Amino acid sequence: MRGNTGIPTPNRAVMSRSEHVTLLLASYQGEAYLKQQLTSLAAQSHPDWSLIVGDDGSRDRTAAIVQEFAATQPAGRVTMIKGPQAGATQNFLNLLEAAPSGTAIAFCDQDDVWLPHKLEHALEFLRKTERPAHYAARTIICDSNMTPLTHSRRFTRPLGFRNASVQACMAGNTSVFNPAAAELLKAAAPAARAMRILSHDWWAYQITSGAGAALYHDPRPALYYRQHGRSEVGRNDTLRAMAARAVTLFAGDFGEWLARNHQALRDAPIPFTSENRHLLDRFEDVLIMPGPKAARQIGRLGLYRQTRAGTVALIGAALAGRLRAGSSEDHEKHCHD
Repeated sequence: MRGNTGIPTPNRAVMSRSEHVTLLLASYQGEAYLKQQLTSLAAQSHPDWSLIVGDDGSRDRTAAIVQEFAATQPAGRVTMIKGPQAGATQNFLNLLEAAPSGTAIAFCDQDDVWLPHKLEHALEFLRKTERPAHYAARTIICDSNMTPLTHSRRFTRPLGFRNASVQACMAGNTSVFNPAAAELLKAAAPAARAMRILSHDWWAYQITSGAGAALYHDPRPALYYRQHGRSEVGRNDTLRAMAARAVTLFAGDFGEWLARNHQALRDAPIPFTSENRHLLDRFEDVLIMPGPKAARQIGRLGLYRQTRAGTVALIGAALAGRLRAGSSEDHEKHCHD
């Protein structure tokens, strides 16, 4: 699946084998927007990529659109596999297991439009290290017609496992992983599928940060992020959106998500740093302790969200006993504030 870039590898590049990027696109009933996204992939300034589409049983023209696009690309560059038909997160995890080893990996949503330099900007960061590295970026939030509305929020607090344990802020639709980080995700995916985690990008941030990966959230936008009625995750920058996420912390769902993620991390063969392994072990106390003790444990562990208000809401939810796993139904959503 390797392409021919015609571009010499920079001397500083340490990525495995090449700077080929395997794009993983989860599709379902995507005919309304998919063609526009595929066109943006073809327009990338970094040309060494291939695409695997996991389709979850679409009954519209999704498959035909992919086939038509594949016919415009070099042979073998675009492939389609059958998705597990269990929601977007399970589809992405299945794609991870299907991805080849030794290449960088990028998640791709069917209804976005990538900016031309998305992959190039990611590789500027990823090629700097041999250890696992995870790139994400801001987005330009748009309406359903791709009219820009605003930029997504910029995160200013440090990235790391103390943040990743309680918040997703490395958006999956912008995330690109170097080969070393991609191998971590591939190894951890079976445990995540078994636990039916609710958010592949939150889990990916936990895996990479837990293993001590280099992390970067680019202030430059990477793509146009389309908001429409079937969006898996809505915008997070409005007062209404932030209030909704604060409510989620107290609704009981969040505790269920935390418990599933925690077990998936414990079951995965991931070389966590000793410090982060200790945090993971001690975080279990937060999930079973009475409210006041759970809140104190959050403080002792130094866990935080990217805003002061978010951290206060987290501690408040712990005090109220809402971080213990509940019996809520599965949802394909997560906390992205």
